[in-house]
Amino acid sequence: MTEKLFHKNPYLREASAVIENIEYRGRNVRLVLDRTIFYPEGGGQPSDRGLIEGEGFTIEVTKVKERGEIWHEGIIKGRIPKKGEKVKLKLDWEWRYENMKNHTGQHILSAVLKRLYNLDTTGFQIFGHYNKIEVNGELDWEAITRAEIEANRIVSEGLPVTVEEFRHLPDDVAKTLRKPVTKATDRVRIVSIGKVDRTPCGGTHVRNTSEVGLIKVLRFYKKSKRTWRIEFTCGNRAIRTLNELLEDYWNALNEMPNKNRPLLERIRELKRKIDSLEKKIDELRHELWRWKGLALVGKAEKIGSYNVVALVENWPMKDAQAFAVNFVEEKPGSILLIASENYVLFARNEKVKVSMKELLQLVIEELGGKGGGTSSLARGRIDAEPEDVLNAAKEKLRKLISG
Repeated sequence: MTEKLFHKNPYLREASAVIENIEYRGRNVRLVLDRTIFYPEGGGQPSDRGLIEGEGFTIEVTKVKERGEIWHEGIIKGRIPKKGEKVKLKLDWEWRYENMKNHTGQHILSAVLKRLYNLDTTGFQIFGHYNKIEVNGELDWEAITRAEIEANRIVSEGLPVTVEEFRHLPDDVAKTLRKPVTKATDRVRIVSIGKVDRTPCGGTHVRNTSEVGLIKVLRFYKKSKRTWRIEFTCGNRAIRTLNELLEDYWNALNEMPNKNRPLLERIRELKRKIDSLEKKIDELRHELWRWKGLALVGKAEKIGSYNVVALVENWPMKDAQAFAVNFVEEKPGSILLIASENYVLFARNEKVKVSMKELLQLVIEELGGKGGGTSSLARGRIDAEPEDVLNAAKEKLRKLISG
């Protein structure tokens, strides 16, 4: 069983170890060591990263997993090592230390939400730039602000963060936990933050709340009927993430015709202009359709008692369908056949008794392709030139009409 040095001293950045097992495929390797400073993913905290170095090889550790044993996975440079060899372990300390800050910050924020609003944290996960927790209850910005202020007050007090391990959890300790121990294990780790919080946790944490730095909620939203998700960040990640958001905010404002704050008002102004322009565009589109429709009517071919218009067009499918529906709606007894390099579309007026879906299937049977639709509107893709598709469609249409 691998000795977990990260539990004994989470500030240990380097250590030596011996390889107990190794598996590899090409340059991808995974190792089991007799001891490790690398935290394996779990409890919402991502695994550590870093290097494992030996004589003639270096492994860039990208993932650590505990599946019975603790496996260190990564890419190797140099020769393949063997069991029994000694190696040196080096953490990506910035990654680990920020995870420690954010994990401790989560304990503080969850404790505050529990104390102020009796909200239980039901889920937690650390990502690269932010963290998320899920709580069972209602939230608004006023509640979030109050919780942030209280959480950051606790950070500023510099309270000690301590860890105790128990083989059998005493009842008097169990009663003080923010969340209960949910499964039986041979050893329980309890993390305490002054008198603010006490909870079971297997992650890594800072020694003092002052190390956490700023705790900042970025956003919150309702995930389900009773569950809210809160995204937040701590430490240096809070500064970087806030600066990214502020950079995006000011760059967005600079792109506006009116650059004065607030951005929300500028966006609303822009949306009003867009809505007005879209309305004008829609009016012009229908006017264009009207004139195009008049021109096409003059080129209609009489098949049976119906006026059939065949058209090669390169419009996007969405635009072609909108035009086709508008065209046949206003012209009783009309059928519109549109073909392009990418699609075919057949539409009919409601008084036409021929099924467009049936017509399309007959063309597909002859030329190949796929498609479907309804008796009024069918569309698909045919494996032929647009002109050949239209000619085949008119031929099939004549047969359908003549019965």
